[in-house]
Amino acid sequence: MEHVLITGSASGLGLEFAKLYAKDGQNLILVDVNEDGLKKAQETLASLNSKIDIVTFKCDLSLLSELKALTNFLEEKNYYVSTLINSAGFGDREDFIKMDIEKQIKMSEVNCNALLYLCHYFGTKMAMAKEGHIINVSSIAGFMAGPYMCTYHATKGYVLLLSESIGYELRKHNVKVLTLCPGPFKSNFVKLAHNDYTFKKIKPFEASEVALKAYKASKKGKRMLITGVKNKLTVFITRFFPRRLVTYTSAKTMKE
Repeated sequence: MEHVLITGSASGLGLEFAKLYAKDGQNLILVDVNEDGLKKAQETLASLNSKIDIVTFKCDLSLLSELKALTNFLEEKNYYVSTLINSAGFGDREDFIKMDIEKQIKMSEVNCNALLYLCHYFGTKMAMAKEGHIINVSSIAGFMAGPYMCTYHATKGYVLLLSESIGYELRKHNVKVLTLCPGPFKSNFVKLAHNDYTFKKIKPFEASEVALKAYKASKKGKRMLITGVKNKLTVFITRFFPRRLVTYTSAKTMKE
């Protein structure tokens, strides 16, 4: 049975993606570490479309053993994933020498390695089927250094470069990879990342707006989407300034 698999789908951007695909009549596999959130999301989506199959799977994406448990489960159920959306991820604003290093390493596992594992697993199957869509959520943070939020910026840079690379390779198999690079948008991210200062300076988008733009771009087979005119301009302008100045400016948006 064909499904759309979305990580981080219990809330935020992942849930907004799920709503769009539910309305489109697509079967869903919701993956998140928040089991209660998954149940609520399943109820919400079922109310939008009672005719689709909605599967939930609790998974800690920072653990390779649980990633393998997920793919084994899908094999056993004979579910085919035609669209993969890697929406799960988190950040943390903290001085480098004060940071909780275990949290930073977990961030790298979730933001980078889980995405790598899932792209490889499902990308291989999509290439064999000669069709498929992948949406990887990066960020405009991936285009520049981010003092006081260094790990997050680095992980999003990883997602950006990896997605562009595999998108190039998989295009000959008719597998379309969209790298989504939004600026700030409303979600639980701010609270978890302790990043209120930045969000007070920048008006965030609605998560539903970001999801809709990415949904349409993926359908069209686009390979890159930076949401918002100001965000596009920010990324463009950084090409013409010394990296030291870009890093200084980035730091000023993170912390007084």
